[in-house]
Amino acid sequence: MATPQYIGGVYLPLVIVLAAAAARQEWIPYAFITAALVSAVSFFALSVDTPSAITKGIGSGSTGVLNPSEFQQYPLSEKTVLSYNTAIYRFRLPKSSDILGLPIGQHISLAAHIEGQEKEVVRSYTPISSDEDRGYFDLIIKSYPQGNISKHVGALKIGETMQVRGPKGAMVYSPNMVRHIGMIAGGTGITPMLQIVRAIVRGRARNGGSDQTRVDLIFANVNHDDILLKDDLDQLAREDDGFQVYYVLNNPPAGWTGGTGFVTPDMIKDSQAKFPSPAKDTKVLLCGPPPMVSAMKKATESLSYEKPRAVSKLDDQVFCF
Repeated sequence: MATPQYIGGVYLPLVIVLAAAAARQEWIPYAFITAALVSAVSFFALSVDTPSAITKGIGSGSTGVLNPSEFQQYPLSEKTVLSYNTAIYRFRLPKSSDILGLPIGQHISLAAHIEGQEKEVVRSYTPISSDEDRGYFDLIIKSYPQGNISKHVGALKIGETMQVRGPKGAMVYSPNMVRHIGMIAGGTGITPMLQIVRAIVRGRARNGGSDQTRVDLIFANVNHDDILLKDDLDQLAREDDGFQVYYVLNNPPAGWTGGTGFVTPDMIKDSQAKFPSPAKDTKVLLCGPPPMVSAMKKATESLSYEKPRAVSKLDDQVFCF
């Protein structure tokens, strides 16, 4: 069957030329010019209306499935329990070749109708998977008895669906956007940090990239058992000289060599943490419980970093997720 491209770009110009030849011989040069214009316009219009191979994922075999303006349903396909209240939830995408389509540094919204709540409840989460992973995305969620979405997700059975929308967020990481990044995370606030660290490590010269960004992470928790994804973080630190993680615990076990208590300005300045000094080519990223983030805003400001805004922008020296 003839495609619209050939009808408009080949057959119609040919008809124009033949019709001119049949009518009057002196019209033939003008017919060729008209045919050329029709053909060019046809091909241009089709190229605009038809997504390119890159947009459609042809070649990579994948497309980004996220929709920033509409919630979509994705079924839970796997649940890996990490502790009594924490698990990794794997949600299946429509096709095994699909990717989520989430820029590094951004997050997604989960929504559900919760019993006792008048309106639909929406919360933001950062997947610990990336667009390197096809056919699924992973969320690590700590469920609380008083939680809304976290409790709802914790109660999902395999095959049940979750409403997802995105991407969203002001942070979009790009290689070498700054020379040195300092991160302070608490609890599940580690997820956007891990997403960015993994992207930086994937982009190193040894992996075919050019990312030279130095990253130093302060990761604060209450107890040792609360440290999420510690094996992943430690492996990244072993494999990459440009990444270091410094653990801080409120209740450290015997023999603990990391930080103790709350993260303070002195701890940020400590040589063990190797945090970047304030400069135009450095950035601080914060994510964690609201009281901790509030305290870290004050701490970084006291150390002469730029004062964080109420709502962070990409160019801010201190960015809060």
